[in-house]
Amino acid sequence: MEFQLPIRIDSPTPLISYRDKILLTGSCFTEHIGNTLQELKFDILQNPHGILFDPASVASSLASYIDNRQYGPGDLVHLNELWQSWQHHGVFSHIDKDACLARINESQSRAHAFLKNAKWLIVTLGSAFSYRLTETDLPVANCHRAPAQSFRKHLMSIDEIIEALDSCFSRLFRFNPGIQVILTVSPVRHIRDGVIENNCSKARLIEAVHHLVAAYGAIRYFPAYELVIDVLRDYRFYDIDMVHPNYQATTFVLEKFAQHVIDEPSRGLMDEVRKIVIARKHRPLQPSTLAHKRFLQEQELRTRELGAKFPFLDLAAELEYFSAGSRAD
Repeated sequence: MEFQLPIRIDSPTPLISYRDKILLTGSCFTEHIGNTLQELKFDILQNPHGILFDPASVASSLASYIDNRQYGPGDLVHLNELWQSWQHHGVFSHIDKDACLARINESQSRAHAFLKNAKWLIVTLGSAFSYRLTETDLPVANCHRAPAQSFRKHLMSIDEIIEALDSCFSRLFRFNPGIQVILTVSPVRHIRDGVIENNCSKARLIEAVHHLVAAYGAIRYFPAYELVIDVLRDYRFYDIDMVHPNYQATTFVLEKFAQHVIDEPSRGLMDEVRKIVIARKHRPLQPSTLAHKRFLQEQELRTRELGAKFPFLDLAAELEYFSAGSRAD
């Protein structure tokens, strides 16, 4: 007896490998995927602009990486005691203008270099709602708690979404002809827009994404949205706010992602790396015992052996932790 709807997940060709560089951008659900890949020692760069939700912001940010755009003082606003960029998340904001620009431009340069050599781009779109400055109609990625009257809320049409992303991807494939793109739609409900409005927004994103998948052989769709909404389809898989998928739901999606998007040798290596990561997180009740020191020595040996076998893995932090703890008095 089946207790879940079956879902077909198309795998890209080739699949993701540990040796691949992966740039991830988009909504907060991007970070569920990115944080897991980063913890398991994949070579990733995640959200160089910070979290982005709408297609206009995603397309604009990717274009800026291709151009290696450097931001200047005229691109900042002073708001709520901080220098901020309408195009960037608040993690880049700073009380000092030069420090804010330095953060932004360092991220820009890194993203430009990384994207040029990346094998994969993973984009998670969160909402078709875009916010525009009332005075200039400039799209903004983050409102930074400015007064609501400073913005005009705009629900992007399917054609607008396609045009923004199509233009961006056309440039991307000229900039990096070997890159592969995976598009997803976030299962996080943007409930502040309203339940009906959120569904309308998601529907537009899904329609636009499938148009792009059909238009480009190098673009694939991963159904994160459908896995939560149609396969799990139960509020017990949501957090207390009934908006964000909980740990069980995100783990389920990540397992499907690994199964269908990551190649088999890398999945086996993920299991080995995960053991080391879990060992490092272990917090003993009695850290000074010989038993715990033996545990650390065993983990140090396992880490060295894995690093020697797979030298592209960055296990320096784990080695330092295990070796320092095993030799402590």
